[in-house]
Amino acid sequence: LLYQQGISDQDIDISQDDPERRLFKNDSDTGFDIFSAVFYLLSRYEEYLQRQRDEYGRYPHTSSIAFIYGFLHRPLIDEWLVKLAEQLKGIFPGVEVGTDGGDRAWPQPGSGFGASSRTFSLRPTYDIDIAWSYKGKGLKRTAGALFRSILTGTDFRRRVGTLLGRQRDPFDSFNWLDELHRRYNLTPHYFFLLAAKPGVYDKNNDPAGREMQQLVSRLSAKYLSGIHPSWRSGDEPSLMKQEKDVLDRLASRKTDASRQHYIRFVLPDTFRQLEALGIRHEYSMGYGSINGFRASTSFPFYWYDLETERVSPMMLHPFCFMDANSFYEQGQSVPDTMTELTGYYERLRAVDGTMTMIWHNHFLGTDPLFAGWKELYENFLMMVSDPGFPQQQGDGISTRG
Repeated sequence: LLYQQGISDQDIDISQDDPERRLFKNDSDTGFDIFSAVFYLLSRYEEYLQRQRDEYGRYPHTSSIAFIYGFLHRPLIDEWLVKLAEQLKGIFPGVEVGTDGGDRAWPQPGSGFGASSRTFSLRPTYDIDIAWSYKGKGLKRTAGALFRSILTGTDFRRRVGTLLGRQRDPFDSFNWLDELHRRYNLTPHYFFLLAAKPGVYDKNNDPAGREMQQLVSRLSAKYLSGIHPSWRSGDEPSLMKQEKDVLDRLASRKTDASRQHYIRFVLPDTFRQLEALGIRHEYSMGYGSINGFRASTSFPFYWYDLETERVSPMMLHPFCFMDANSFYEQGQSVPDTMTELTGYYERLRAVDGTMTMIWHNHFLGTDPLFAGWKELYENFLMMVSDPGFPQQQGDGISTRG
């Protein structure tokens, strides 16, 4: 595959009986063309061939070979590379396998990869779709919401109490998150939805409002920040630049990171637009319909534009877990989600991978709809930071990378 030009249908024959889920099989020592297999999965080759879209205009996870052949929930490439390293070291004892001298060393458990090898890292990221449920919505939206509350008799007291500053907004978890990051020495990444006009899918707080501007400025001064391009920007690409300009101003620096709202992107168009805007770190490589490894890896990698046969300077950062997927799409309970999180953690510890998670502030506040999710997140961090936790290697949570 690496020597081909253009994009064409590929013969993908994966045996359900093969635990390694190898594609492009051959008679080599590995039993398959590992380089072509890795390239096929990382480049998202299948997404260029499949024109079918889901209800949100996205590539459907049900069309992917990872879903069809049952390895979506495994960092399959990372597992392959660990085994490849073991084979190479068996043939060439003492050789340092898997490092290019920079940040892109291949994964390897323990200390077998030399001084430049990676270690497991936990990377929490947050999508700020709606910073507050009641406040920061602007006069017109606030008045309309108050009127509806009077008519329906629902949450009127809580809404008024919040607006008057007598109680905390149910979506406000920002101070609590600050404490969590301090306690576990975490370096999070915040992505802000800053659509100028609200819409069916863009229900963010008013970016021109004082409260929202103060929040974005405060969090951007303390943590990494990125733009969360609005739903409308998928239909009107010019809005991406407008929204990015707003974040540039509020953060007092040029924004070079992004993640698509609703994970709505189409290859290669969306990534080309982002690259042209100066985005160099893109965090959308996952599904907005199910958790798992869309590109079969946990590690960042440079985007390759298949149509132009070009390596982009934009790095893709895959995620494997999003709270909204577990809650809305997979219909899981809090205990089920803890089991899911623990499973990803254990798989990624085994390959010294990077566990990138997406959380939303409104899941971690006091809204009764999300009761238990705040405790779930805290308990997960507490559990994996315990040196006695199974699979733990080291003293606490590593935030490298």
